Amino acid sequence: MAVTIEDLYRSYGILADAKDNLCQHKDAYQVILNGVKGGAKEKRLAAQFIPKFFSSFPELADAAINAQLDLCEDEDVSIRRQAIKELPRFATGDNILRVADILTQLLQTDDTAEFNQVTAALISIFKMDAKGTLGGLFSQILHGEDIVRERAIKFLSTKLKTLPEDVMSKEVEDYVFAETKKVLEDVTGEEFVLLMRVVSGLHVLQTVNGRQQLVELVVEQADLEQALNPSEPDAVDRLLQCTRQALPLFSKNVHSTRFVTYFCEHVLPNLSTLTSPVAELDIQLEVLKLLAEMSPFCGDMEKLEANLSMMFTKLMEFMPLPPEEAENGETSANEEPKLQFSYVECLIFSFHQLGKKLPDFLVDKVDAERLKDFKIRLQYFARGLQVYIRQLRVALQGKTGDALKTEENKIKVVALKITNNINVLIKDLFHNPPSYKSTVTLSWKPVQKPEGVATKRPSTEDTGSGGSTKKPVVSLPRRDARQIYNPPSGKYSASIGNFTYEQRGGFRGGRGRGFGTRGSRSRGRIY
Repeated sequence: MAVTIEDLYRSYGILADAKDNLCQHKDAYQVILNGVKGGAKEKRLAAQFIPKFFSSFPELADAAINAQLDLCEDEDVSIRRQAIKELPRFATGDNILRVADILTQLLQTDDTAEFNQVTAALISIFKMDAKGTLGGLFSQILHGEDIVRERAIKFLSTKLKTLPEDVMSKEVEDYVFAETKKVLEDVTGEEFVLLMRVVSGLHVLQTVNGRQQLVELVVEQADLEQALNPSEPDAVDRLLQCTRQALPLFSKNVHSTRFVTYFCEHVLPNLSTLTSPVAELDIQLEVLKLLAEMSPFCGDMEKLEANLSMMFTKLMEFMPLPPEEAENGETSANEEPKLQFSYVECLIFSFHQLGKKLPDFLVDKVDAERLKDFKIRLQYFARGLQVYIRQLRVALQGKTGDALKTEENKIKVVALKITNNINVLIKDLFHNPPSYKSTVTLSWKPVQKPEGVATKRPSTEDTGSGGSTKKPVVSLPRRDARQIYNPPSGKYSASIGNFTYEQRGGFRGGRGRGFGTRGSRSRGRIY
């Protein structure tokens, strides 16, 4: 016989009045459990009544949880939401892991309100038992369906950082790190980025030793022991994403040496043959920017001279020789080589950073003929720089505020930063012997103001505004007395600002060590 609304209220009254003798009214609680088989109204009441008396009938615990789960899967969304809302009340003792596992599976719902209810319930039980809740989440991440895994990882990446410190204790954070390392044994690219966001935010890893552990995680994923296949876009994509995850972790105490070494030995030699993982991405510039950002944090390098030599060779490739002049002393415009300023900024900055570690490289390690060739290229490039700097400063002169925010002027402002940076570093390399003392901020990076130093009025070279016509500081011998100078064409990358690209969904390749596609899981819901 079906349970009615009256039956439910009668049973509720019996239990509410029983007080200390609740356990003697098992039959009344069983009536409430049977309410899940009734109509919509009976189910809504059962969803509220079952958890209220749950703790008083341990022998019916499994039956009560299963009854509530039936309601969590009801066709009526309002019944599901009510049942889910009450689920945290079952999270007591040994049940916490099971409830967390259930809620994690319920993340797969496509109903926004229901999803928010599940999220709220998970956060609620987090505050009761963080480690138990994490056990349920990681169980589903490791063994659950793909949609559940995906949403559980996203939950961790967005919600863990919002929890108070008394919830996220050291023991809990250590558990998160240990479980995350298990998950990282088999992840897609997107999962890797999200999981790195999870562990990078842990307080326990904010020490030098902690950040070093994070770098070790990324090194393992990047698979730096293997040579790079430049024609395989997924291999290139893996390296890019791993490097970008490692970048924020590097400092004067946490070195980038292994990544810089790998770029010098495996990436720079194959720079022109790299296959871009994204069609519109300038892969060469992307790689060179990453190398430039890492180079200040490079520690002692075993093959420093060889790696500097490779960097020097690449820099030479992007710094053309001046064209041959015609008999009339002029050069045809279409014979002028392109000056690729964005590439050169990255390479000359990286070379300048590593050059500090071997300051006699250009003096003793490069033969005289090659050094002479390099100086000619530097001189030619610097002449083009001076012309462009003047043109850019004239174009930006007097422009302030909104005028500088137009797309065209923003590109010109960054272009001015690029040319000024190269100009400063070329000046250093023209010293005899070469100097490595100048400091510049890469054009796509925000300027860091030194602490305790009064803010100086920005120069026109930095801002691109103002009326100063001060000439660039590079002092170069005049090639001839010719005053008419047709400057070489310059090139700035279309992605001249911060380099970003739409992340791919994952990396193809075998399962196992990192960035696999993970085998398809077809398990049904397992509560």
